[in-house]
Amino acid sequence: MTKLQAQIWQLRKNSFDIGQEYGLFLKKNPKTLEIYKQVTKPEIDIRNMEAIYLELAPYILEELHGLADTLEVSLAEASALFSGYDVPKTKAMGCTTWIHNGVYTRNYDFSPLLYDGIFSLIQSKNYYASAGYNLQLIGRHDGMNEKGLAIGFHFVSNDGYTKGVSPWISCRMVLDQCATVEEAVRLLERIPHASCYNFSIGDKLGNKVAVETSPEKVKVRLGQDSLACTNHFLTEAMSCKNRANIEGSLKRQMHLDEWNYPNMQQQEIFDYFRADNSPLFFTDYDNFFGTLHTFSYSFKDHFIMTCLAGSDEPLLVDFKKWVEGENISETELTGNMPKA
Repeated sequence: MTKLQAQIWQLRKNSFDIGQEYGLFLKKNPKTLEIYKQVTKPEIDIRNMEAIYLELAPYILEELHGLADTLEVSLAEASALFSGYDVPKTKAMGCTTWIHNGVYTRNYDFSPLLYDGIFSLIQSKNYYASAGYNLQLIGRHDGMNEKGLAIGFHFVSNDGYTKGVSPWISCRMVLDQCATVEEAVRLLERIPHASCYNFSIGDKLGNKVAVETSPEKVKVRLGQDSLACTNHFLTEAMSCKNRANIEGSLKRQMHLDEWNYPNMQQQEIFDYFRADNSPLFFTDYDNFFGTLHTFSYSFKDHFIMTCLAGSDEPLLVDFKKWVEGENISETELTGNMPKA
């Protein structure tokens, strides 16, 4: 087995200082910085990026300024590396979410080669406090916020790929600014999306949706008692953008749609998702389809459960207490990638 690690960050700072913390991390981890130089473009249209972020999330620009300051590079270089704007096309990835019985549960499936290995708990005066896994440093794979809203993204295709905002920055914007599903949908309708992704979203009011986004349009699929979300579009207006082969995604969707356990609690659902013999857990890490982490959030009590693949001890966080100022003692998550 190959060891997995993720640092746990607890930051209660303003946006510029948070950006500086990211820069300090990169100075201590130069290999991570080199990887981002390899997988991003050397230049982007910074004026266009700035115009979008000034309108939708100006605090992200402050973080980028903090990053640039600590790394001693220009804002243009820091933005090309970490803004999440105009990134190269992403390889196909998996991700499975089930919102059921007041719990949001999700597996993230990709390659450890492009995994930040950071779980952040962030509190800033500029936006809502949130917890989630970082991607491209300032973005989020998935997470939840102090208002009781949870979100994660699911790759669908690169159909119509264009310059735009990555889904991990979209997730970040929603966590920072939105208290309800309705607010999240409105924000996702305003963001210029680079390619085709689902966003699975739930809130403490019991609302749940899959928001299907592409560079051209956005459609919303409402959940009923439960909502399952994988890696294909289901609405008629968007299904033409699915990849040619979505058999695996359909299989996971169907499995959850037919899963008849109405009274399952958070611990049971979490253990099912993270078990390496689960039909929702994958080990094809060499082909960018291995489960890296499981994330679960209870809308009822603001309780987070999360772990890396192969972990014996999940991280448990009472997020309400954390927002009130009570830090957790853990500093790292560890796991082991099971062999295929």
